[in-house]
Amino acid sequence: MSRPKLDRTDLRILSEIQRDGRISVVELSRRVNLTKTPCAERLKRLEADGVIVGYFAQIDPRMVNAAHVVMVQVQLRGTTAAELDAFNSAVKRVPEVQSCHMVAGGYDYLLKVRSRDIDDYRQSLGEVISKLPGVLQTHTYVVMETVKDDPTVSIPRP
Repeated sequence: MSRPKLDRTDLRILSEIQRDGRISVVELSRRVNLTKTPCAERLKRLEADGVIVGYFAQIDPRMVNAAHVVMVQVQLRGTTAAELDAFNSAVKRVPEVQSCHMVAGGYDYLLKVRSRDIDDYRQSLGEVISKLPGVLQTHTYVVMETVKDDPTVSIPRP
């Protein structure tokens, strides 16, 4: 997939909507110094080009009883394309896994897992995570404090 060419105005639009996904086109156009119609057209183009892939609400995990965070290193038995595909497909269906990254080094994946508490996590580990396809072993690191967890993408300054 080729990357679309983004100019200064596109980058400003992305910065603004990432900061406030519910911003109106009128307010967005004011902030990026465009009239409403060209701003709306750029926004639609950024969506159509796949630069903007969705909108979401950022939820305080404490309010939904999901404030317990662990990082889990996962080592697979093997790393053939079929084994990786099987793991990838299965882990995407685990709601407690907030993110999954294939990594290079001493293990194969790093997962960020949210749960109610340590007991809830241990149940997920035993009943779900350790039973994912190809899992040989896991190592869990309990997060004691989240210092930074920014869901936004760093956009170059225009």
